[in-house]
Amino acid sequence: MEISFAQLARFKPTAKTARGALVLLLPEAKTLPKWASDIDSDAYGKIKKAIAGSRFEGKKKQILTILAPEGLQYEQLVLVGVGKGKELGANCHEHIGGKLLGELNSLGVKQASILYHGTKGCKLDEAEAAMHLATGLQLKSYRFDKYKTKEKDSDKPTVESITIAVENSREATELFKTQAGVLDGVFFTRDLVNEPGNVIEPENYAKLIDKTLSPLGVKIEILGEKEMAKMGCGSLLSVGQGSVKESKMVIMKWEGGKKKDQPISFIGKGVTFDTGGISIKPSAGMGDMKMDMGGSGTVVGLMMALAKRKAKVNVVSIVGLVENMPDGNASRPGDVVTSLSGQTIEVLNTDAEGRLVLADCLWHCQDKYKPKFMVDLATLTGAILVALGETTGGLFSNDDKLSEKLLEASKTTDEKLWRLPMGPEYDELINSPIADVQNISSGRWGGSITAAQFLKRFVNDVPWAHLDIAGVATASKASDITPKGASGFGVRLLNEMILKHYEG
Repeated sequence: MEISFAQLARFKPTAKTARGALVLLLPEAKTLPKWASDIDSDAYGKIKKAIAGSRFEGKKKQILTILAPEGLQYEQLVLVGVGKGKELGANCHEHIGGKLLGELNSLGVKQASILYHGTKGCKLDEAEAAMHLATGLQLKSYRFDKYKTKEKDSDKPTVESITIAVENSREATELFKTQAGVLDGVFFTRDLVNEPGNVIEPENYAKLIDKTLSPLGVKIEILGEKEMAKMGCGSLLSVGQGSVKESKMVIMKWEGGKKKDQPISFIGKGVTFDTGGISIKPSAGMGDMKMDMGGSGTVVGLMMALAKRKAKVNVVSIVGLVENMPDGNASRPGDVVTSLSGQTIEVLNTDAEGRLVLADCLWHCQDKYKPKFMVDLATLTGAILVALGETTGGLFSNDDKLSEKLLEASKTTDEKLWRLPMGPEYDELINSPIADVQNISSGRWGGSITAAQFLKRFVNDVPWAHLDIAGVATASKASDITPKGASGFGVRLLNEMILKHYEG
């Protein structure tokens, strides 16, 4: 779908070249704004009559569609409520855009034009608001249909192009260009997480990262099992030893800052399929475990976004790619493995495997690259869903300033995070009687917290945050801007934090 911007003062809704639907964004008010009367006198009268005979009040995301009058070449007039100006921020514009695209596709139109006159009291200038509207339209346009060989035409989207007429269209165009690379990163993350486990397995995944990111200027290093065994990555390797697929560690470097600038780092759990190993999961819902590499998907998508927009920062990111399978060589509950840090781990449950992967990745990152901070992302625990549901990710950290920056960015992009506690009383629950640490708690409660405490043992004193995204990496149903399936959660959030706080 193509999105473009046109100068509002020069845009002619009555032009003979007009096609498809004309969209008017209307505030919540008792009367129509003055600019609506300038479109066409017949159209203005019809709009007033249609509103009078409906429940449309201009409330946020209300939509009313009517047939366009003879004075306009468009087939449809779509009225979209934007609510009151004080309600309108970046997130509202994005959700309005997503809601609108759904309506346009249901109408079966191919082209649409949106008149954006702004709303009194809105926190954003018109160009910035139009950019966020376009962002919402684009986010909603995502589909993962590569494996569908038979699909009804009625199920396919119809919208091919949308023009947004706005004052200062040039600025809106430039702002949207800066978003394009970030949206590409979101879409790449969604694609990766939606792919089946027989396609995205460790070796293929590593090759795809290299093939996709190397041409963008990202330096890629891929470590196989021999290299990791030589290093001493016994924790990560123990997870994949029951699979015929070779485990990989992929290191990605984006060097957009000054040569001597200390890098920032992101680490992702990449369990490409998780059966639970010997501690096997129930069969119901196991197909969803192709998405257990969601944390790595976000990290890879973020690296694409940073490279495409030429971010002025140095970044080192690491993803650990493994497949957790139960065979005769798989790890057993009760095994003890030695991590890259030298710490020994008693593996009491082979389905608590993501933390074993992250342990070696985190240690290698802080030990070799000396980053300013590390943020890891993982679909780590079912317990986070119990605590926060499917709308909010869990944030755990050893650093208040880093946490504040992440929470601030999460509000800006509407990718919600909630910080949960950590402390010695939780750490005691993962002390092992025969090793340095055990991979699950000795009790039933606080599973997400004890998982974070486990990871904390592998970061030393480096500022660190752990994002448990098990509830938000995928969506059980579609929203205004997120499809059912992979959400791409975290790419925009982390990009926002980097843009605001870490670029020179």
